[in-house]
Amino acid sequence: MAGTVPPRPATQAKRLLLVALSLLATALFVALGVWQVERRAWKLDLIARVEARLAASPVPAPGRPAWPTLSREADEYRRVTATGRFLPGQAVRVMAVTEKGAGSWLLVPLVTATGDAILINRGFVPPDWQPTPGEGAGAATVTGLLRMPEPGGAFLRSNDPANDRWYSRDTAAIAAARGLGEVAPYFIDADASGNRPGQPVGGLTVVAFRNHHLIYALTWFGLAIMSGYAVYRLLREAPPG
Repeated sequence: MAGTVPPRPATQAKRLLLVALSLLATALFVALGVWQVERRAWKLDLIARVEARLAASPVPAPGRPAWPTLSREADEYRRVTATGRFLPGQAVRVMAVTEKGAGSWLLVPLVTATGDAILINRGFVPPDWQPTPGEGAGAATVTGLLRMPEPGGAFLRSNDPANDRWYSRDTAAIAAARGLGEVAPYFIDADASGNRPGQPVGGLTVVAFRNHHLIYALTWFGLAIMSGYAVYRLLREAPPG
């Protein structure tokens, strides 16, 4: 009488290997899903803190003693104010694409009464913009957002200090190219309060954070379910032995 053919050792070993790999994949997908859940919580906390900074009243821009303690996570997008004098002839144009089209950010060093030099992004200027005589002269008070530097350049475009081509607001590199000495490790994006006809247009800072972590988490957990189901099927279909 014909009986059940016992599984060949090679077939059984292959099945066990598939089970082990599926279990490993399931554990990996679960870990990645949990990591994305944690990242989502961190991102939501960051967004809440930034929104609180944007809604707060402006405070004096951090002076030299506070510079070493500044960080992107704790300080970026704080509303600050700084008073001083713009350095003539030291403006730098940094490539920008805004709601007003293509052009440049106009960065100008401001020297405060204490001698601190802070790069101010006065705002957007079109390609053909030229300053009027005496534009930016005299004492100035700037209110805006504290921003952290953007080293190196933009995607696929590196800053070229030798030819005065700038694609990111790299404060250290701009200071070195202009011979400014030590400058603040941040710059200030001027708000719209100082906008005047024919001058740079401030207040165009876009504050937005990508937050797709929930979608990523659901994707990883979905893959974990599929992988776990594969383990279930492999074990269920295993011949009795």
